[in-house]
Amino acid sequence: MAGLSIVAPIPPAQADPVAAATPVAAQALRVSAEVDGQALSRDSLSATDVKQTLLLGRTNEDWAKLVLLDGGWPLTDQNVAVMLRWMRQENGPHDWWNRNNPLNNGYGSGGGAGLGSYPNLGDAAMYAAANLHRGYPAVVADLAAGTSADATAAAIWASPWSSSHYANGTHWSTAPVDIVTAPASDW
Repeated sequence: MAGLSIVAPIPPAQADPVAAATPVAAQALRVSAEVDGQALSRDSLSATDVKQTLLLGRTNEDWAKLVLLDGGWPLTDQNVAVMLRWMRQENGPHDWWNRNNPLNNGYGSGGGAGLGSYPNLGDAAMYAAANLHRGYPAVVADLAAGTSADATAAAIWASPWSSSHYANGTHWSTAPVDIVTAPASDW
């Protein structure tokens, strides 16, 4: 039988920050000599890359992250939030995969006004990211910063992505977006 006991060091009672930063003695872990250590072996090790993992997830959140990954933008909470909100504005959360074109992107979809479709949602993510890089520098800059969903949303409203400009933000909700899984056939 083995016992493990780790005790946190007692903080210094002094208010002096220099004294408080003084290192304390190292902690020790003692294991009984009676414990029989067993070697573990692994026959193989595998991993799935981020893109493949997102494709397997099949949710609107996964698709939002896929666009960010394809665009080379950081996967921050702020970036994911603005992508989910944008998708909701374009198709609604419960059929966000409509025509495999969640952002109603015209580039590469066969529908210049955003009414085209893609063979699958993976292609749609790639084309959405490519289109943003092609002609939406303010949106790209805000996604690259990854620090403010509100700033990125304002850049989207000011851009030519939607001719209505989402009524300059008055038709844009910041409420949480439901996470919804798309049919496997759309991936």
